[in-house]
Amino acid sequence: MRAAPAIILLGPSGQETALRIKSLLNGAEIHGLETRVPEADIVFNKTSDHLASLYREGRPIIGVCASGILLRALGPHLTDKREEPPVIAMAEDGSVVVPLLGGHHGANEVAREIAGMFGVAAAITTAGDIRFGVALDAPPAGFALANPEHSKDVMAALLAGAHVRVTGDAPWLEEAKLPFSPDGEVELLATYNREKGSSTRLVYHTECLALGVGCERDCEADELIELVENTLNAHNLAPEAIALVASLGLKADETAINALANHLGVPARFFTAEELNQQTPRLRNPSDVVLQEVGCPGVSEGAALACVSTDGKLIVEKNKSSRATCAIAQGTSPIDVFSVGRARGHLFVVGIGPGGEAWRSAEAVSLLRAATDWVGYGLYLDLVSDLSEETREHRFELGEEEVRARHALELAGEGRDVALVCSGDAGIYAMASLVFELLDTGSSGAALSDAASRVDITVVPGISALQAAAAKAGAPLGHDFCAISLSDLLTPWEAIEKRIHAAAEGDFVVAFYNPKSRRRTDQLGQAISILSTNRPDDTPVIIAASLGRPEEHITTTSLGTFDPEQVDMLSIVIVGSSATRCIAKIRPARIYTPRGYEAKEHTP
Repeated sequence: MRAAPAIILLGPSGQETALRIKSLLNGAEIHGLETRVPEADIVFNKTSDHLASLYREGRPIIGVCASGILLRALGPHLTDKREEPPVIAMAEDGSVVVPLLGGHHGANEVAREIAGMFGVAAAITTAGDIRFGVALDAPPAGFALANPEHSKDVMAALLAGAHVRVTGDAPWLEEAKLPFSPDGEVELLATYNREKGSSTRLVYHTECLALGVGCERDCEADELIELVENTLNAHNLAPEAIALVASLGLKADETAINALANHLGVPARFFTAEELNQQTPRLRNPSDVVLQEVGCPGVSEGAALACVSTDGKLIVEKNKSSRATCAIAQGTSPIDVFSVGRARGHLFVVGIGPGGEAWRSAEAVSLLRAATDWVGYGLYLDLVSDLSEETREHRFELGEEEVRARHALELAGEGRDVALVCSGDAGIYAMASLVFELLDTGSSGAALSDAASRVDITVVPGISALQAAAAKAGAPLGHDFCAISLSDLLTPWEAIEKRIHAAAEGDFVVAFYNPKSRRRTDQLGQAISILSTNRPDDTPVIIAASLGRPEEHITTTSLGTFDPEQVDMLSIVIVGSSATRCIAKIRPARIYTPRGYEAKEHTP
């Protein structure tokens, strides 16, 4: 399956069945109807909407419910059967399992697996699976069907009595229960060359080719892509047979190489100069100039050969354009892309909001689930523990921000997908800025490894503390505002004080982050005193503590009655401007800062 399966549970009577399925399928989650299954991993309110959302995301769906419920919910969303995720219906008592959709995308296989656990038969209706034990339109990993539009015609011919011959090396076809004949009317061809298919000929491209590439710094992506396409055409090689793009580790962040991999729809893998040096005896075009520049005598040929065993061979030697090179090696079987080279690592700097599940963005949830490793302050990792499956956790204490950012970069440099978890928004008084500072200057520690400095970085925004506090209190940020951190660990108090004076003079609504700590107890009082010189005593003040958590507490007060003792380390304080108002006649009282629409309406 392509993603974590969602087990849909609509009532408590199917709980035992759902739990057994979850124990069988790695990473599966139980999604329960909130009014009837409140203890599920994920709860939802509207069944049809939730099922449609999962389907659009490509999530495998296993409904412990009647098949009609799934079909009615998903019917309006069915388009291309070649893109649909697996959808399986399971009786609440475990007596029947039926793959409804995506039979050739894992549904049949998973249905059989579940049926085996429950000791029942899987109600598989796909003709090819029943008759021949093979799905011709869903080849196994390492093979790509070039003409899926003809698979239905071919299967119909076989079911009508036609015979088949297999050309090329395709063990999975030879092991099927197909009607073989040396002169069969239907041909199943496995090749890495460009070949045309037809209603009597299915062409499977064997993903046994490794494309090695090199290029100058900031080479245009179009130049490299054109070079590769021309090379494939000149040698009659199918792009679908390319298993991966390979290059030197120094090129891991090269835009052209990553664009080429995306263009071909294959992963990119990278090698050290030492690893490529091991291929020197096999090179056709070693270069002393390249050796002097990057530490190995050949990048494109060496990278291609490094992806295939010693039984593999170079079938296209180095081709050149003005700023790029490429070469192609052939393996004796499909290449396992996970066993060669190193991926370019990804670092997701993820803002999880104040901490509550409801305030996490869909992007944050998706990338947290996709990450192999989580790095963060222990409390933040605890706040997203419901999303953890087999994720490796790297926990750090407060005050170890640089250490944890450096650790996250180095982990990503190993080719991992790493999430650096931040509360609130990742770019507001959080870790994103530090990550880029380390990449820019190295900060105070040792230099980052070369691999760590070339990782792909995604910053994922989250609901900031000031947004959450404002929403809970009303709309105090309705007009111009600013945020100031009162922590003087990294910024001298004199600079902070200067900014507070400027905010006071500008009459901004001010959100104070880090208002207090065990060591810092006086700065908040000083900050309030500065603002009090420019705005009235009844100016509204909001104290928001532990936002988004069970112990959340919102206090509304004013400048004249403000008590710093009400503030703790988990609080944010928002002080209104001179225009900010409190509506005391509603309960709870709400605070807002007008934009000026009233004045606009009365302007002649």
